[in-house]
Amino acid sequence: MSYNRKIGIFGGDKRQVYMALSLLNKGYNVCSYKLIDQVEHVNHIAVDGLNQLFNTCQILIGPVPLTKDLVTVSEDKVCDLSKTIIRFINKKHMLIGGMIPSEITDICNKKGVFCYDFMKDEKIAIMNAVSTAEGAIMEAIKNSDRNLHQSNCLVLGYGRCGKVLAAKLKGLDAHVTVATRNEESLAYAQAIGFNTVNLYKIKPILNSFQYIFNTIPSLILDSTCLESVCPDVVIIDIASAPGGVDYAYALNHGINAKLCLGLPGKVAPKASADILVTEIEARIKERSG
Repeated sequence: MSYNRKIGIFGGDKRQVYMALSLLNKGYNVCSYKLIDQVEHVNHIAVDGLNQLFNTCQILIGPVPLTKDLVTVSEDKVCDLSKTIIRFINKKHMLIGGMIPSEITDICNKKGVFCYDFMKDEKIAIMNAVSTAEGAIMEAIKNSDRNLHQSNCLVLGYGRCGKVLAAKLKGLDAHVTVATRNEESLAYAQAIGFNTVNLYKIKPILNSFQYIFNTIPSLILDSTCLESVCPDVVIIDIASAPGGVDYAYALNHGINAKLCLGLPGKVAPKASADILVTEIEARIKERSG
């Protein structure tokens, strides 16, 4: 089908602002709802409601995550996203966003709406891992009074983010240990030159690390593990909420642990937006006839 060049962007962080500016520069007409900053451009229109955005634009771009509760968009509790989608979306639309709930994809499938989830695109996920790793290192430096150089760092998990993060820490001359349950991943990490340990066996060695980075979206550093960390450890958790740390225990025992969500949108929003815009245009092109 042929889409018009009106793109509606709703919610999000600075990535959405840079996306709007990039799309405007490419000749698209951009409407927005609840962007965090005003986008100054003659072709940009800020609408008053999500329903107006859906009625005006065929290509709809939401935040990452698209919504946390099927209702809220960027802290706007007046808007009801799922009800708006049920009522206003149709097969002429394209819905784009990140971590789109299954309830919303089900609605789109029933209505014949093309739905594209940023976070299910392997290319985007890998490129996001770069920004996430750099952001995690930035947070570690900000929250410590020691160098990463020659420090002992533990990386929990060796998926996309874990691999990139471990490599960048090694590039800073840190002594990096990788912990994961997967024996194949441990072998791969060892072949690259990292120290490795099975995730089930980390407790006896936790007190030897000045920095611990968690990438696993489940409770890994529970109270029994946190009892064993060194007093001045810095724990940077980049897993999806609620993270992999017992934060109540950490707070009560003065352990420096920080959950760092949405790092690509905070530390490299323009670079992240450029990646997303490239993929958005590719999806528009492949769907247009």
